[in-house]
Amino acid sequence: MRRFLIIFLAVQVLLFSIDMLNPVQQYLVLPWTAALAQICMKLVTMFDVNAAAMGKVLWNPSTGVGVSIETGCNGIEAYITLLAAIVAFPASWKHKLWGLGAGFIAVQGLNIVRVISLFYLAQWDTNIFRIAHEYLWQALIMLDVLVVWLIWVRMDPSHLVARMDKKPEVAAA
Repeated sequence: MRRFLIIFLAVQVLLFSIDMLNPVQQYLVLPWTAALAQICMKLVTMFDVNAAAMGKVLWNPSTGVGVSIETGCNGIEAYITLLAAIVAFPASWKHKLWGLGAGFIAVQGLNIVRVISLFYLAQWDTNIFRIAHEYLWQALIMLDVLVVWLIWVRMDPSHLVARMDKKPEVAAA
């Protein structure tokens, strides 16, 4: 447990430090965030023509209301937390790579739902938008990270074999 905690914290400190570097922000984070706005816009326009994306902003050209996808809202920080937990856990690198890929899809998939829902909430009621943005979605994204990690841990083939090899404890009646 101590080993897990040390690696988990070290990987987070390292990756969050790298994430804050100007070149990383300029060449990775901002382009990813703009791509996220484009993805959300393309999904919204499948059902609603009143959506556009410019840079990291998803907005409604008819009303002028939109959301700016800022640092902390692009799913990168949540994914760093998941990545650190997967790397710190004792599993094969094959299983870790599978978890990192599936985890990226799960975190970013939910984050797309988050951005689109906030886009509509901002147009509907700014107070509800603020509550959903600051409290509800923050908790749901981190809960997603935890659930994805727990599912990934339970699917570790080496732990499945170890559990199947154990004989059940039977209490005498």
